Amino acid sequence: MIVMKFGGTSVESAAAIERVAGIVQARVSRRPLVVVSAMGKTTNALLEIARTAVEGDRDAALFRLRQVRDFHLQHSEMERTIEAHFQQLAELVRGLAALGELTPRSLDAVASFGERLSSLIVTRHFQRLGIPAKHMDARTVIVTDGRHTQAAPLFGPTNERLKSCIAPHLEKNVMVMGGFIGSTENGVTTTLGRGGSDFTAAIAGAGLDAEEIQIWTDVDGMLTCDPTICSGGHRVRRLSFREAAELAYFGAKVLHPATVAPAMEQDIPVRILNSRRPEVDGTLIVSHPVPAKNVIKAIATKRNITVLNVQSLRMFMAYGFLERMFDVFARHETPVDMISTSEVSVSLTIDSATHLEKVVADLNQFAEVAVTREAAIVCLVGEGIQGQGGIVARVFSALGGIEVLMLSQGASALNLGFVVAERDLEQAVGRLHQEFFRELDREVFDA
Repeated sequence: MIVMKFGGTSVESAAAIERVAGIVQARVSRRPLVVVSAMGKTTNALLEIARTAVEGDRDAALFRLRQVRDFHLQHSEMERTIEAHFQQLAELVRGLAALGELTPRSLDAVASFGERLSSLIVTRHFQRLGIPAKHMDARTVIVTDGRHTQAAPLFGPTNERLKSCIAPHLEKNVMVMGGFIGSTENGVTTTLGRGGSDFTAAIAGAGLDAEEIQIWTDVDGMLTCDPTICSGGHRVRRLSFREAAELAYFGAKVLHPATVAPAMEQDIPVRILNSRRPEVDGTLIVSHPVPAKNVIKAIATKRNITVLNVQSLRMFMAYGFLERMFDVFARHETPVDMISTSEVSVSLTIDSATHLEKVVADLNQFAEVAVTREAAIVCLVGEGIQGQGGIVARVFSALGGIEVLMLSQGASALNLGFVVAERDLEQAVGRLHQEFFRELDREVFDA
């Protein structure tokens, strides 16, 4: 069997869902489990409605909710089902407005409706078009811990439920369920974090021992660079799991970073495909390294980065200094992306400045801190980096006069990352892409 995950743009309208139905129909013999995201930008809209309600503007929140309801009615014949769900949502919104507080548990309750609705609508469309589809509420099979808005799957009970609730139906039915959502063992609704539908697909694929996990999106696969930053990127035909994980973590938006782990553990290939161009082979991600004449497989980027340069006030790098420093980031739940150390300072990057003031205040208790905002990470990824001489020289030669604020060789030995001012990002990526992809290994890249 295979798992087929379709993102929000792939199910954003009745026409898009019919296109998806055609893709699924062509693969019915492979016994697919279909995982869908919320339609279009529904999740963003629901979260904004919740925030509007707790800020005291209940009428505006309910008005926007009716617009979201009308959007779903426009693309479905399931009027009674949709009305019932939006009545529940309206009660939630009124409750939030009365309380004036938005808890993580409430956020999950509101956000879950996007996938709950889309999976029902997609199932009905499939049935109408002659596909033997059967709906499954993801909350009955994806069991998580209680960390609302960022729940982690409990693989033991999840795998048991996948095998008992999904597997027996796959011989005769195309099973359809929403991604992103789950529930605790006590039945409380949770979400896996933004982009979690990819993660759901990987969890299900691993639990059901799928032959392949397919991530259907609106691009032809992994590209050698972000097309919104640098035009002229090439599709990467094949990547290793390690390369895909690095690219996803450092900003490649077509794949959620958590997706790779369950697939890699079970050695299940992951394929990224375009629902608008299903004839394209996409990008295949496999466990073993993929040899290529090109040293670099792709360039990933992250915007809105903050750089912190931390220097001890006395006895720099004394015993316990790094532990004390990282304890500050742990206490304020602020992940570190990159780190570089020297004799006189530690430089690191964060992509969330939510708790920046508190982090800096705590660090200032025992260190001097300099903060640089409006920066961007550029990360070159490829198995070929390991053991290759001259890569750094080629990078700096290509960058010319563009200032590098920080440089870090990844511990995985397959990435080289550095930081530039955000205003220099497009120029930096353009120059590096020209340097490393002037000639292509046609076994690995599609021009």
